[in-house]
Amino acid sequence: MKQLKVILLEHEVGVLEQKQDGRISFAYSVEWLKSEHARPLSVSLPLREYAFDERRCAPFFGGLLPEEHNREIVAANLGITAKNDFAMLREIGGECAGAVSLIPIEKSPTSACTDYEIITEADLIALLDQLPQRPLLAGKAEIRLSLAGAQSKVALRVTDSGYALPLNESPSTHIIKPQLERFPGLVDNEAYCLKLAAAAGLNTCDARPKQFGSHQCLLVTRYDRTFGKDTIGRHHQEDFCQALGISSRTKYQNEGGPGLADCFNLVRAVSANPAKDLIQLFNAVLFNYLIGNNDAHGKNFSLLYESTTNGHATRLAPFYDLVSTAIYPELSAKMAMKIGKAYQPDALRLSDWEAAWNGIGFSKSQARKQALQFANRCVACFQTPENEIQAKVQKIASDRSARLQRSLT
Repeated sequence: MKQLKVILLEHEVGVLEQKQDGRISFAYSVEWLKSEHARPLSVSLPLREYAFDERRCAPFFGGLLPEEHNREIVAANLGITAKNDFAMLREIGGECAGAVSLIPIEKSPTSACTDYEIITEADLIALLDQLPQRPLLAGKAEIRLSLAGAQSKVALRVTDSGYALPLNESPSTHIIKPQLERFPGLVDNEAYCLKLAAAAGLNTCDARPKQFGSHQCLLVTRYDRTFGKDTIGRHHQEDFCQALGISSRTKYQNEGGPGLADCFNLVRAVSANPAKDLIQLFNAVLFNYLIGNNDAHGKNFSLLYESTTNGHATRLAPFYDLVSTAIYPELSAKMAMKIGKAYQPDALRLSDWEAAWNGIGFSKSQARKQALQFANRCVACFQTPENEIQAKVQKIASDRSARLQRSLT
């Protein structure tokens, strides 16, 4: 039997255990359940005295880990099996999304881990050179960083004086997402879509393009961190798949992942301000349709647990991973979540929109008015495109807005 301590906001909350047959389970500690600070790790893992088996806990813990090809490379670099969530969390689960860290059972959680390796920009460029062969810098001594998703990325502490690698369980402040060769202009694509979304009134993460040597990158400020003069605070978060207890391996709706109704029902059930968050989510779904983001699956929406004087408040997290996948013809035109009965954007009819609105609990008149207003607002935010990528995104959004107008009027 193998065990890892699970740390949430510097509190030891329970133990993740791997049994002889390889299956994992998670149990909250008695001390945590009695604590005045007690709160669940996930909507899908409510506080209780008895353990959660693998079926119940694997979606949350597996959802902290990298996916697809990067997961295979990380496993090879670490000398472990790619399907072994426990072994991977043991190696790289020190700095995860939100406020979770996993540490060896014999180790005590520290009140604040501030262990960093200062690097120069030349050092960073060298690390980016290695990133395709070493996702998340896995295998580099004392780096225990895990970020979900299929894209190569690295997390850093960024200050006015430069860059530093977080070691062990030390928190990072920014994520660097390098340009992918097979998708030209991806950095400009995501930066522009985030900028357009913010201009249209969506709450988005802060991100900007930045050049490191030959590497065009997107530098993303982590929304699950707060920055003091000498300290970095963590805010807990989880994506919709984790909250709904759905594995990352089945994140697309047609494979068993969440649909729009699941997402809206989740926000309606847990948000401290559901009226505001539901409108934000409604507009985000429409925005993804307008820009042609067909990869807006359940892991690309999250809940953020904000600290309050009374504990925490659950809110819809800022939007991230807003990309026009439609400008890359080799990518699927099938949407990650269907609207009505349609997975194909070009197949959408008024009946599909109305069925979707009914499924998410919006009245037809309310939703129609909101959709037309938001689509008009997006188009009004267009400015003269600065490059071909922006021109392509604007063309798709303009065409789809016009199609939406025809469908709804």
